[in-house]
Amino acid sequence: MANHPVPASFGADEAVVATGLHGQRAHRRQFEHLDRLERRLHVVTDGVWCLVGNGLSNQTFVEGPSGLVVVDTGESVEEMTAALREVRAYTSAPTVAVVYTHFHYCNGTQAVFDEAGGPVPVWSHERVEANLRSRSTELAPTAGRGLIQQFSMLLPDDGPDGRTQVGLGLEYRRAEHAPFTHGFVPPSEKVSVPMTTTLAGLKVELVPAPSDADDNLNVFFPDLDLCINNLAWPALFNIFPIRGEPYRDPQVLLAGLDGILEVSPEHLVCAHGPPLSGRAAVVKAVTTARDAIQFLWDQTVRGVNRGLTHGELVEFVQLPESFEDSYFTQQNYGLVEHHVRQIHNGLVGWFDGFEASLFPLPTAERCRRLIEGFGGRDVVASHALEARDSDDLRWALELATWPVRSDGGTDVERELLASILRSIGQRTTSANVRGWCLTRARELEGLADVDRYRTHRFGRGQVLALDPADTIAGLRVLVEPERAKSLDEHLRWRITGGDEEVVCGLQIRNQVAVPTDGSGAEIELSLGRAVLADVLSGRRSVHEALADGSATLEGDSERVMRVLSCFEVPTLWESKGTNHS
Repeated sequence: MANHPVPASFGADEAVVATGLHGQRAHRRQFEHLDRLERRLHVVTDGVWCLVGNGLSNQTFVEGPSGLVVVDTGESVEEMTAALREVRAYTSAPTVAVVYTHFHYCNGTQAVFDEAGGPVPVWSHERVEANLRSRSTELAPTAGRGLIQQFSMLLPDDGPDGRTQVGLGLEYRRAEHAPFTHGFVPPSEKVSVPMTTTLAGLKVELVPAPSDADDNLNVFFPDLDLCINNLAWPALFNIFPIRGEPYRDPQVLLAGLDGILEVSPEHLVCAHGPPLSGRAAVVKAVTTARDAIQFLWDQTVRGVNRGLTHGELVEFVQLPESFEDSYFTQQNYGLVEHHVRQIHNGLVGWFDGFEASLFPLPTAERCRRLIEGFGGRDVVASHALEARDSDDLRWALELATWPVRSDGGTDVERELLASILRSIGQRTTSANVRGWCLTRARELEGLADVDRYRTHRFGRGQVLALDPADTIAGLRVLVEPERAKSLDEHLRWRITGGDEEVVCGLQIRNQVAVPTDGSGAEIELSLGRAVLADVLSGRRSVHEALADGSATLEGDSERVMRVLSCFEVPTLWESKGTNHS
């Protein structure tokens, strides 16, 4: 077994907790990490600037003989506008190209076009658009909920629960950038294999290198001895994001980091955190980041081969203390014990050999039986309090969870669980875990509303921005099986407005909705793109649109409404819109 049988994912007592300038209570390392993420435009080398702290990600600018290349454009038009304003104090070179390292930070591109007076070439991996569609349609509630929890978006500005930083940046979005206008522009130049091109008169090598997304590019400027990447982070790479995302295979990640080491650039600019210069320093940092990932994968595989369960694996695989020497491998974002479990699941699935996991009881029933077997709710609460007060927080968390998960818990039981989560949040080095724990604690106390992120909420602007066929196809994850029972119908959707008419379909059969091209359907719903956006965002109902003529039906209207009633979108079948937010 490992030297430390209990993973050091949070401090053993309150000695690690410090108080920030605004009364925030957090692990002292969270405040140390603030200094690395301070808002600052770094002059990396002649003609290269990197803005840190403008949001979750950096915006980087590279000047060549014929203009400026922008790498990543942040979360909004306002964020990118602020970045452009900063760099214009150093250069007036016209922007001639945009490069996306991956799909996470490309929502401010319209600001670049506005400043340039028109479009410029946009380069990215070919999967950027597909990844954006997936996260904004089928998985929208999960993605939204994960963001607000992981990035502390519902936490207050000050007080014990106040925001500190979010691991890779000062915050997900800066308040001064509201209203956070969506400004994504699809790439005009798509990359699928390593390639070399010329941008702004500079040689540029674009190399696919999966990172926290499968559409990641390493961007090399050989003339400047520069690499811009999204693999070396100012914290241990996040194999498991607590917000939930597809598996990030460490074996694949290593290839991108090895690619950086093969070049060994003088300057390393990252998608997050401060840039690094000096060939020896760059090689050391990237090597350490790379080897930490390999260690986690190798040792997890070693444990899996021994038949260790999740609980045993997190004891067995713990990062050696030497990795604490570099902030590139400190657990300031995610946690090793979570990464280990994710690697297990990615390699061999969820079943870890723990017998009780094979056929678990439904959660609420399991918790009720545990409470009964332990001696009742009062006994459970007593033991949970004793564990909390003796700093046995893992056991306290287990015990306090049972009553809440059995039936929602009483106010006292919810407050007890919240207090334990708050202690863990204050003692962990992980910004992700602090954000999640404090958000959940405040939800239990009625101070944060997370329920609205557990239902599918279509944003009007989101619907207008997406291809209508993708939006309609996304309805398939909103089928209520009982409503679709014994139904076999094919509904064609005709969406007008925009550049061209879009025709698509959904066939309800076997209690699923199968996306089609609409061919052969006997019934049809026709409406404008703006009307579709109004309906899905809750501003009006299909019935209202039919009444005022902004939507029309073809075929049997009752059959159309039977199809629409299968979906968990009330405005598709109720008489009036209800949500005007």
